Amino acid sequence: MTRNAKDAEIDSTVYRTLLESTKAIPWKIDWSTMRFAYIGPQIENLLGWSPSSWVSVEDWAARMHPEDRERVVDFCVAQSRAGTDHEADYRALAQDGGYVWIRDVVHVVRNENGEVDSLVGFMFDISERKKTEQELALLQKELEELSFKDGLTGVANRRMFDAILDAEWTDARRNNRSLALIMLDIDYFKQYNDHYGHIQGDDCLKRVAQALSSAATRSRDFLARFGGEEFVLVLPETDEKAAIKVAERCRNLLFKEQIPHETSPLSPILTVSIGVGAIVPTRQDEPLRFVEDVDKRLYLAKQHGRNRIVNGL
Repeated sequence: MTRNAKDAEIDSTVYRTLLESTKAIPWKIDWSTMRFAYIGPQIENLLGWSPSSWVSVEDWAARMHPEDRERVVDFCVAQSRAGTDHEADYRALAQDGGYVWIRDVVHVVRNENGEVDSLVGFMFDISERKKTEQELALLQKELEELSFKDGLTGVANRRMFDAILDAEWTDARRNNRSLALIMLDIDYFKQYNDHYGHIQGDDCLKRVAQALSSAATRSRDFLARFGGEEFVLVLPETDEKAAIKVAERCRNLLFKEQIPHETSPLSPILTVSIGVGAIVPTRQDEPLRFVEDVDKRLYLAKQHGRNRIVNGL
């Protein structure tokens, strides 16, 4: 063996040793046969499959999560055929039946004619990174939910109400359907707080919110705390007569709670005033004006003695 040949062999040995000492898993695929020319021994430590079991791209595809397979295989084949370097994230099947998140970084090698000769690349274990991403995504979702939730009662807040009303308003206008709104205000709640204290007042608001949640029986019926001691129900595909029935149900549910209110001029049991309205919105109508109209009916209910329902029928 000549010195140059020995040097080349030494360089190759050193190069392979360096490759196989990294956490990244090197591999090479011959494009014409679609068979693995090489895959690093680290693959066995990561997934449990021996290097000799990685024969062709079919083994690579078969050891991929079913939900990822079509997307990743189609993408990688298309990019490789185009001669474009690329990378893909997917869940690889381990021999024990579990899955490991992999990032495959692929380099396309061309021959002298500019045609694709082979693919070389590295597989990286990104499980920890994906776990962190998922935890952050979950945290973000929780924060978003908190931003739309009333901190005291646990029902939706005014911000969420505005978003839901806009969405349901658009749907009702597009489909020429009725949208109803119920606004409720606890009667003499200031006196309640003054008599029982703010801690008991907070508990009262929680009980009211829980009772009203039972009044919204359909999946799209929506309850929110509008502010202070005021709550609002959005009822899609509901006319005013049906909305009045829901309002009466709200009063009955609160009556069943039997929340004491010794300082109320109306009743020793907590009561509410309610405004009800419904509309089939047109392009000339505005959701804010509709809310204001129903709020005026709530105001009339309070002006006319409280503990009653006022509607436009």
